[in-house]
Amino acid sequence: MQIGIFGTGVVGQTLASALIGKGHAVMIGTRDPAATLNRTTGTVAGPTTFSEWHGANPRVQLGTFADAARFGEVLVNATSGGGALPALQAAGAEALGDKVMLDISNPLDFSKGMPPTLSVCNTDSLGEQIQRAFPDLRVVKTLNTTTAAVMVNPGAVAGGDHTMFVCGNDAQARATVARLLGEWFGWRDVIDLGDITASRGAEMLLPVWLRLWGALGTPIFNFKIAR
Repeated sequence: MQIGIFGTGVVGQTLASALIGKGHAVMIGTRDPAATLNRTTGTVAGPTTFSEWHGANPRVQLGTFADAARFGEVLVNATSGGGALPALQAAGAEALGDKVMLDISNPLDFSKGMPPTLSVCNTDSLGEQIQRAFPDLRVVKTLNTTTAAVMVNPGAVAGGDHTMFVCGNDAQARATVARLLGEWFGWRDVIDLGDITASRGAEMLLPVWLRLWGALGTPIFNFKIAR
């Protein structure tokens, strides 16, 4: 499968590495590919240049946001919360079309330091903002409630016995994403929360998740719905 990923940070890099490891073709979109190659960026291993990471993952293509949107049969928004809408606007509605997009972003606001607050919550969400801005795009909020390493390897926590959520306005897109989470990464317990307004709750788990990270001293954990 051809997958277009928006975002060159740790999440985008982790997803890209995992997906090419499964035999998929991946293009990461960025505003300025040439500048990105020389930019210092965080990775799982620590700060490095994107070109160094890319050199170790040469099968990952790099293009503009529009290039990645056109390339992907399925799209993934792995940008920071504040960068999500600008990235999609740079790609353009024509390139995005009516494709399925996994929206992993969270509206975290670091302007007042740590821990961050949410820039939108309660009566709206970033997932809804993206869907309103691009009504043809089939947005499915998912994977935003855990860290990148667990996104691609749920077996790292309790043998994979924990929960992921999906929500979006298109029922077929939700079912597709639930299936892909299993095929791509091995997620076994995926709960469908319904329409895109459920992304309010999914995004509002982040303040709890961040406090848990501090209490546990590690981000390698996740939520489990016992039933």
